Amino acid sequence: MNRNNGLYLIIGALAVVVIGLGYYVYQEETKPKGIELNIGRGGVSIEEN
Repeated sequence: MNRNNGLYLIIGALAVVVIGLGYYVYQEETKPKGIELNIGRGGVSIEEN
């Protein structure tokens, strides 16, 4: 029974890693692409996304 628990633990950890990686990739793909222009008290800031 102890060997099965270790196997379930490994499978669960891999599932968590896959879900986390999928979420990260989704967040990166849904970011708006282009240039971000900010104008404030510190001056003008331009960042490329």
